[in-house]
Parts: sequence; structure tokens; C-alpha cells
Amino acid sequence: MNLVVNARDAMPDGGDLTIQTESMTLSTPLKRDRVTVPVGDYILVRVKDEGIGIDEESLQKIFEPFYTIQRVGEGTGRWLSTAYGIVKKTGGFIFANSKPGDGTCFSLLFPASDKEDLIKTKSSYGRLAPSKELCSGVVLLVEDEAPVRAFATRALSVRGFTVIDAGSAEKALELLEKTALHVDVFVTDVISAGMDGPTWGQEALIARPNVNVVFVSGHAGGAF
Repeated sequence: MNLVVNARDAMPDGGDLTIQTESMTLSTPLKRDRVTVPVGDYILVRVKDEGIGIDEESLQKIFEPFYTIQRVGEGTGRWLSTAYGIVKKTGGFIFANSKPGDGTCFSLLFPASDKEDLIKTKSSYGRLAPSKELCSGVVLLVEDEAPVRAFATRALSVRGFTVIDAGSAEKALELLEKTALHVDVFVTDVISAGMDGPTWGQEALIARPNVNVVFVSGHAGGAF
């Protein structure tokens, strides 16, 4: 979704978005962008757009947290560090090819697994089905991306929680100044544009030492 939304934003006048998949076997290591992809079987996913493209200088920085080539108020925010984090967590690799005016192609390489491994994974998860019983308690949700915050608020509310949401760590700390406000759990993004999750969480716990904290992130980096 992160790649697709950014592809859409890169095509203000329209264009085709193409997603391709194929199997790939590397018989020799693939060296690219200071990274070496080991020998083995992979699933290759390409996400291609016909957009404005990315210049060479920006191309070297696009996976850094908070880096964006969009102006303030455009797009959906964090650029591509989230996609990078998710791919790396799976043991995969992500590369980008682009030229200004000539579109962009992201290539994602995921280690392939056979059917037997997949079946074992599915059966183990089947025993961990979530409870259908409703929960209770007050959650202070801190997330600076409005669409993510709206989704998380809805998901938690459906489960029975009372949700108080804040678009920044600073706003969350303001809310906690109200001593009458009861909170059971902090749910917070780790990486944010202002104060990060661990930093504001430590500050909040000084006044609210009995509140539990849940950290959420697609790309936590060295924040902890």
C-alpha cells in the first residue's frame, strides 16, 4: 500500500501502475547499492509507475525516515522508510530504479519458501485465533498519520476499547495534564515527526507510572 500510494502521488496527471511478480533463482550473489543478495530462490515483486521520477540525489535518500520529495501538505507522509522496514523484517531486499520524467520501478526480493513450510505456518497460527469477547479500558492512541490513526481508532473501538487519539506526542502530553483523565494503555507509533514514541512514553510514565505501553512501528530503527 505504501508503494502504491506513493506511485499514485507521483502521477498527478494519471498513468499506469503495474505490479509484476515472478520467481527468481540467484546462482551467484547479486551486488547492488552496497548490498549483497545471497544465492537462493526468491519471489520478485516489481511496482512500476509512469510518474515524475526521482533524481539521483534523492534516490540515495528515499528509504531514510522522514525523507520526502513531496511538499508540505502533499501525499500521505513518511515516504518509503515504512516499506523498507517491512521488507527487511521478512529478510528481503528492496531496490529502486528511476529517472526524472521517466517513472519509477521498485523491485522487492523476498526469500521463497516451499508449500510444506507454508502449511506448517498456517496450522500454527490457526491455534491462535483471537477471542471474540469484547475488551474494556481506555486507550490513548498516538499516531501522526491521519489515515493510520483513523484505522487504529476504529479497530480498537470495535474490540470494545474507549479510544482517545492524538496526532502528536506533544498533544498526548497535553491531554495527560488533565488529572481527571483515566488511561489504561498508551498505544504509540515509535517513529514520529516530533518527539518519538519511547521519549514521550518515558515522560508520560513519570506522572502515569501504572499505564502500560504498546509500541507500534513498520520501521523502528534505533529508537529504543
